[in-house]
Amino acid sequence: MSSNTTDDAFEALLDHLSAELDFESSYYNESYLDRRISARMRRCDADTYDEYLDVVRSNPEEPQALLDSLSINVTSFYRNPEAWEPIREALREVTAGHGSTTVWSAPCSDGREPYSLAMLALDDDEIRTRGLEIVGTDINADVLSRAREGVYETTTTRDVAAELEPLDDAERYVDREGDTFAVRDDVKDLVRFEQHDLIADEPKRDVDLVLCRNLLIYINTASKRAVVDTVLSSLREGGYLVIGMTETLPRESRDAVETVDKRRRVYRRT
Repeated sequence: MSSNTTDDAFEALLDHLSAELDFESSYYNESYLDRRISARMRRCDADTYDEYLDVVRSNPEEPQALLDSLSINVTSFYRNPEAWEPIREALREVTAGHGSTTVWSAPCSDGREPYSLAMLALDDDEIRTRGLEIVGTDINADVLSRAREGVYETTTTRDVAAELEPLDDAERYVDREGDTFAVRDDVKDLVRFEQHDLIADEPKRDVDLVLCRNLLIYINTASKRAVVDTVLSSLREGGYLVIGMTETLPRESRDAVETVDKRRRVYRRT
């Protein structure tokens, strides 16, 4: 099959994703999309994009499996543990006053990052939880439903108990039954979840701390600029932004922030 034919078949598949499955593929790097789609193709024994498109159209379960694969939902409690010490310091600072504090986890995937923030706040006497609201947002409604449930399973590839090790006493915040971990109500009380598109929807207002970690590496240059513009527009002056440790801010956005911790990618809105 020629390269042009392959390219046309790939584009036809992406067009189907946009038109029929309401997935905006244009936001993402093509290499990222190709890796995820190719993984589904191998599972379905499809050798070409055309064959796989036929599977998507004919197998009622494959569209959802594909969308789940394409969603950026790789997460854990206290992902990249060394990044959490500057997050702790930022939480201490932004909650130090007597007013309300808004912390935004975007995208929040299945809820483990905003719950990590809530447990950290409850675990640290120097973080004021009165008036603290943690907002977790994601574009995926299904993943938000799982986040609201707050129930997580240890599997062969994911050890939830190990993820919670940064806490002094994780049993204060989760109920464990075998390999199932359920977030307790006092943790949930600090967190609110809502659907939000970081590219298409309006910014939030007067946010004190935003965690937007491990999204920028998956999306294209134009979308990265749009996401960072949304996040920075949401921050109050002096508010903090934390991105993933392997990510960089677009050059055009750097004048809007000062660097607090270069290695761990912590910035303050100027």
